[in-house]
Amino acid sequence: MSCCYSTKKKEMMTPEQRYFFDLTGYLHLQGLLQGEALRAAQDAAQRYIDTPPEKVPEGFEINLQREHFNWYLHAFAFDKALERLTVHPETWPILVELTGGKPRLAGGNMMVDVHGKPFHPLHSGHEINRRKGLPGWRRSFVKDGKIYNNDLVFFFYLTDVHPGDGGLIVVPGSHKANFPHEKHYFYPGSFTEDGNYNDDYFTTEVPEGVTNFTPRAGDVVIISEHLIHGALSWLPPDRDRRFLTLRYTVQHIGPTSPFPDGVKANLSPETLELIAVRDFDHTKEIVEQDLITLS
Repeated sequence: MSCCYSTKKKEMMTPEQRYFFDLTGYLHLQGLLQGEALRAAQDAAQRYIDTPPEKVPEGFEINLQREHFNWYLHAFAFDKALERLTVHPETWPILVELTGGKPRLAGGNMMVDVHGKPFHPLHSGHEINRRKGLPGWRRSFVKDGKIYNNDLVFFFYLTDVHPGDGGLIVVPGSHKANFPHEKHYFYPGSFTEDGNYNDDYFTTEVPEGVTNFTPRAGDVVIISEHLIHGALSWLPPDRDRRFLTLRYTVQHIGPTSPFPDGVKANLSPETLELIAVRDFDHTKEIVEQDLITLS
């Protein structure tokens, strides 16, 4: 089954989206997935969840041992209903603008948050690089009235989050912070004395300066990976929090072949181009298309 998405009607970000993303480091887009598109994505996610870990297709993997979430690796390639989200007509123009017309899909796992998983401490890719002494390749700036950001995360929510449930938290504006985020800020017990995550730490508190998202199924939250973010402990014992995490960067950064052959065998030619590493000056055909067709 193929699907066509038209991108001609929406041209890049709106002025309001630019202002808010520049100010906070995130966007919360409500109700992007509805009706059959949402049901198809939810059904595909459930099929992956119901697959025994030892019976997943070649290249895929289910990891139920991760401390903060159950992980379903490369879920975006598990079903066309999920693959189509990589070029959703509402998020695609935003991605193209933020990456300066040079997008690359770097990963697409599904995470399922269940009762009993620990608090996911506040962190960001930028500060992880700083602590490891790595070069600061993550960049964000404004030029010619457009925002450029080379490390982004798009969360496509497949279940509801209600106030008080827990889930995703961020420190708005921290993507532009001029001072380092120390581990004892906001949640001092979330790290051990040696600086590792404290897997015995549980909390649903939201201190001043922190924002907790309560998306509904079909919502999308977009953040800069520079933004300080984490996740509160998940309280509901009878409901999980499941979302597809699409990680994007720019096309000239990253390993040449980050996905297993079994995963790539499931993808359309357009998505294969989207995950490909290309030279900085190259323009991908998918970026220039008015109509994106995933077969």
